[in-house]
Amino acid sequence: MPDNPLGLFQNANYDQGSAGTEVSGEKDCHRLGKSDQKAGFSQFDILKKPDISVTIAGVRFKNPVIAASGTFGCGREYAGLLDVGALGGLCTKGLTLKPKTGNSGMRLHETPSGLMNSIGLENPGIPAFIEKDLPYMQELQKQGVVVIANLSGSSVEECAEGARILDMCCVDMVELNISCPNVTSGGMAFGLDPEAASSVTRLVRKALHKPLMVKLSPNAPDIIAVASACIAAGADALSLVNTFKAIAIDIEKRAPVFDNVSAGLSGPAIRPIAIRMVWELAGAVAVPIIGLGGIACANDALEFLLAGAKAVQVGTATFTNPVVTLEIIDGIAAYMEKKKISCIEDLSIR
Repeated sequence: MPDNPLGLFQNANYDQGSAGTEVSGEKDCHRLGKSDQKAGFSQFDILKKPDISVTIAGVRFKNPVIAASGTFGCGREYAGLLDVGALGGLCTKGLTLKPKTGNSGMRLHETPSGLMNSIGLENPGIPAFIEKDLPYMQELQKQGVVVIANLSGSSVEECAEGARILDMCCVDMVELNISCPNVTSGGMAFGLDPEAASSVTRLVRKALHKPLMVKLSPNAPDIIAVASACIAAGADALSLVNTFKAIAIDIEKRAPVFDNVSAGLSGPAIRPIAIRMVWELAGAVAVPIIGLGGIACANDALEFLLAGAKAVQVGTATFTNPVVTLEIIDGIAAYMEKKKISCIEDLSIR
């Protein structure tokens, strides 16, 4: 496979992450030399490995790297390319109560340092997911992968009914998506206003006994107000950011590229804004935050963790580098070992 077959990151500083090279350059860690002794290292310092596990809303993740919704299927799609069982968690494709065919016309459009998408939450529906895809994901759970069902709906009632059904199956958590910009009802409409966000979160919380994470929209005028409303309504954790609403124009056709006109922008171009939002939210709320948005290497993920996120989700980068999630896991561990940081909780500088 070419290094960058889609050219998604042509203008990005697409560094695979110098932190990730520390593991491969591992010297003889089992032998304590005189130089190490003079530097003050003990045998314990040399042999001890950092604990990269993290607990979010009572659920233990063996590492803080989660495959983001809509980019990893149910994991089966990547099974021939990497050890999916090594992931900390996996978010399903956005699920709705009934099947959705998605949007018409163009669905993907490359931009400098990113990708625009207008998929429209195409999915088989929750019952079909439980019947056909969940059995495979149960095998991943046996390997320690946390399975997170991403839930969406066109109405509050539909979201609540979807949550009720998911509550009866073996998914570990539910991620309520109130931030998709590519649907005409529900989705981002819930995530822009604190009152609307509170309403859908409250009904889903009532129907769900499993841990509830709410995925926030970066397009909200006041994301802290929306986050606070979701927490008050029962959210156990928050994930941000989803894609940014954007438009592309075909200059030859003199028309928008997408039938829906606007689409969602992801990729490295949005990362600094996403990190800023995580930083601000981490200083305003007490629940765990899962950071995402443009992560393409270990260093990117570390920025989110230092900004206050407890874990990260990786999405668009997996299209150009299917094993990027595993590289990020190794890179985080290597950075912590290098900096003598013993656990993920100690990474944050907030």
